[in-house]
Amino acid sequence: MSGKRRAGTADPAVRRWPAQGETRAVALVLHGGAERSTAAVHPWRLAYQRMVPFARALHRAGHPHGLEVRLLRNRVYGWNERLESPLQDSRWALARIRAEHPGLPIVLAGHSMGGRVGLRVADDPAVTGVCAMAPWTPPGEPVEPVAGKAVLIVHGDRDRMVSAAESYAFAVRAREVTDRVARFEIAGEGHSMIRRPAVWTRLLCSFALDQLGVPDEALREAWARSADEALRIPG
Repeated sequence: MSGKRRAGTADPAVRRWPAQGETRAVALVLHGGAERSTAAVHPWRLAYQRMVPFARALHRAGHPHGLEVRLLRNRVYGWNERLESPLQDSRWALARIRAEHPGLPIVLAGHSMGGRVGLRVADDPAVTGVCAMAPWTPPGEPVEPVAGKAVLIVHGDRDRMVSAAESYAFAVRAREVTDRVARFEIAGEGHSMIRRPAVWTRLLCSFALDQLGVPDEALREAWARSADEALRIPG
């Protein structure tokens, strides 16, 4: 999909935090949503606002290393079955990044539905990795898009909205297409990531820096674990 404005519809919105000095990579942050909804995503929508602190934290951690951060706001709130509405918006945002920063790596970070979106659009050739936080990965969700990419999944063990068992099953299948899959289980945390925000933030920032080649001991150990151990790391 091109970065041009599509006829008859408004483009998604993007909030941008620039890198310090030369841009070396771009992180695209993706918010959650609902299974079905054609309602517009206004800036005050909780699912969108939830990702603002994470985008800012990514920028604080990464901008000295050349990381630019972009937060996408989708046109509509739902996945909407066959329409797969947020996929169109994310591919539009990726096309814009590639046009403005040709050849640079892109790191994806998404929560809930945004995690599912990130795992789907990871097949973009510029994407090097995906951090999926409490991702919605229903049975049958394809793993082929993450082939050869780094995948970090983080899920709370008290999530009542999105199945942690299903994100585990996805991680197991993803191991068949890439050798860099790790999954952290956050004790006492639910879907909204409000009980232990510092843990989610640390893992997200560590993952992004890892993709920039900045050493991180926790991620290095996670990648080196055996297949079984790497998918149930306590957080």
